[in-house]
Amino acid sequence: MILDAIKSGNQTLRADLQVVADLVEPGSRVLDVGCDDGSLLAYLNAHKQVDGRGVEISQAGVNSCVAHGLSVIQGDVDTDLKNYPSNAFDYVVLSQTLQATNNPKFVVSEMVRIGRRAIVSFPNFGFWRVRLHLLLQGRMPVTETLDYAWYETPNIHLCTLKDFVATCREVGVTIEKGIALARTGRTGNISPTSFFANFLAEQGVYLLKRNGD
Repeated sequence: MILDAIKSGNQTLRADLQVVADLVEPGSRVLDVGCDDGSLLAYLNAHKQVDGRGVEISQAGVNSCVAHGLSVIQGDVDTDLKNYPSNAFDYVVLSQTLQATNNPKFVVSEMVRIGRRAIVSFPNFGFWRVRLHLLLQGRMPVTETLDYAWYETPNIHLCTLKDFVATCREVGVTIEKGIALARTGRTGNISPTSFFANFLAEQGVYLLKRNGD
């Protein structure tokens, strides 16, 4: 029902997914890695006429996507990206999943190999509420974007916006555009590489490409 509502325009996307969708050109070939329930693919198929494919580790997620006519297979981002040929897609998307991967540097490198562009969104561990919680409580924070207790979280490689920028530099990836999302979901007109973005943004969304492309 939710995917049908998204297709029809009667339900909005999650804030970071809407930013991702706005970065995708109509008619593009898109691979959504870790596509969850297929909300982004459903939106892109309906509103931007993309040739969309998805990879999802959860069988329940795959079943839901397939039931709604989406082309999604079961797979693991940490092991299966190597099976895709280079330049097979215009965009490879990874939304709110990078911090749950075993080897984020490898994943980012593979994304820009498979696609002409990659789009990554993730929660910012440098967000001021996270810092304040650690300072005052001395315990791992639980927020809207980091909504698991430490003992059950799938997030094994949390990072800040500055960490991600440094990692892209290390693996030879160019950041074409960075967008800082505030807690309200609104985007600010500040550079995501700045101290203020790293302090104020609850999430980051980045458009990437290989160096030299």
